Amino acid sequence: MTEVFLELGQRPDEAGPPINGPAAYPDEVTARLTADAEQIIARYPEARSALLSLLHLVQAEDGCLTSAGIGFCATLLGLTDAEVAAVATFYSMYRRTPTGDYLVGVCTNTLCAIMGGDAILDALQEHLGIHAGDTTADRRVTLEHIECNAACDYAPVVMVNWEFYDNQTPSSARDLVDGLRGGTPPAPTRGAPLCTFRESARTLAGLTNPHTPGGAPGTATLAGLREARKRDMSTPEAGGPIS
Repeated sequence: MTEVFLELGQRPDEAGPPINGPAAYPDEVTARLTADAEQIIARYPEARSALLSLLHLVQAEDGCLTSAGIGFCATLLGLTDAEVAAVATFYSMYRRTPTGDYLVGVCTNTLCAIMGGDAILDALQEHLGIHAGDTTADRRVTLEHIECNAACDYAPVVMVNWEFYDNQTPSSARDLVDGLRGGTPPAPTRGAPLCTFRESARTLAGLTNPHTPGGAPGTATLAGLREARKRDMSTPEAGGPIS
């Protein structure tokens, strides 16, 4: 019998440098961002509820969070810079270092690791000549190690600007980043068409149309639903007894 040993576990987190950069935007940038921000804030009963969307807005402007972006959000919402920064540094989708056109995230959590996620990350680091958390010299690709893509049914998965590339291998991942750098990005396996990191940030801010074709879940994702229908299973009525 052949024994196989898999060394699993979380890789060291990428560094979390302090948010820096210019303290304020030029007047013309402030005016342009304020017009966008007013659209966002108007959707919420309380202005401060718009903070997460506004952080995506300023990330779309700068490619990461900056002191100017933090101050902009704080001023509009009547918060302190410290309050805004506390929220911004909690969520991993807000970048603290300049990000390339394509943020390539490789999952090495348990299932992806078993299926080859570690090998994919190692292959991309060698192929691109950078470590996770760094950006290529041409500013096209930023490589990121992420804890989970929430797409275990298609492991190992690579995400590019939050779009899925399923069932990857070291070879296919190398081809993927070559396409990103060469101006011929492959289409995502499922979901919306690929756009740049800054464009995706504007979408997350709620300023572009997210209703694009191709967003249906994949076959593997729906396996449980198909089995439930075959067995005539259903959820209980709201407020009814649970058996």
